[in-house]
Order: sequence, then structure tokens, then C-alpha cells
Amino acid sequence: MISRMTPLVNVDLLIQDERLGTLLTWRDDGFSPAGWHVPGGVVRYLETFAERVRLVARGELLAEVEFDSSPLAVNELLYPELPARGHHISFLFRCRLTTPLDQTRRWREKQPQPGAWEWHREFPADMMPVHEIYRSFF
Repeated sequence: MISRMTPLVNVDLLIQDERLGTLLTWRDDGFSPAGWHVPGGVVRYLETFAERVRLVARGELLAEVEFDSSPLAVNELLYPELPARGHHISFLFRCRLTTPLDQTRRWREKQPQPGAWEWHREFPADMMPVHEIYRSFF
């Protein structure tokens, strides 16, 4: 109901390595077509950006990050064809891993599993359409 009445505020984590590329995770949550995406999540009531960034890193990557306090980009995303979750205000934060990634969650199959992660040197063809806004960061 909330996402039908007001935009959702979310954070996205841009984690890059000069040698490996950009870290993405596979999402298949039923809200959008399945695909690679920049890890991220919706900010909860009375939660700070910093808290949400840390919780996204722990939840999606089982890792810890440090991050710049100011967002790298702010984007408004509108999808009027969606009955819910069709309006987002997205804050992109540049992050750095401070702990290793859980290797058991690394993508190893032909078809990625939800929650799998992988480094990408180029913008993947099967990136979630909502993250087309991040193509210039690759």
C-alpha cells in the first residue's frame, strides 16, 4: 500500500575493483524481471542511509563495507505501468569491501541463483532494466 502512495527511498552500493570490475548480485524477487543488479535496498522508517548501506552489504553480500558519506548519484525512477513499487528515489553510494566475500555465494552455474554475486568488467546484457541508469559507471 505504501509504495502506491509515495516514492520509495533506496540506497544502491557501487562496489568496484580496478582489476575485477563492478560487483553485482543476481535478483529474482518478482517485482522486476530477474537479472544482475547493483546491491541495494529500501530505507526503512527511522533508518539512516548508513544503517541501510551496512545492512544491504551484510544481507546481500555477507560482507562489511566502508562508504563515502555523500552519495555519488541521486536518481528518480518512474515506472507508471507498475501497480506498486513504481516510483523510487535512489541514492548511489561508492563502497569498499572491508571483509572478504562469501565464496559459497559466488556465481558458478550457467543460470545464476538469487543472491549469487559476481564481478563484471562490462555492463551485462542481463542487467535488470531499472539499473540501466548505472551503465556509465562500467
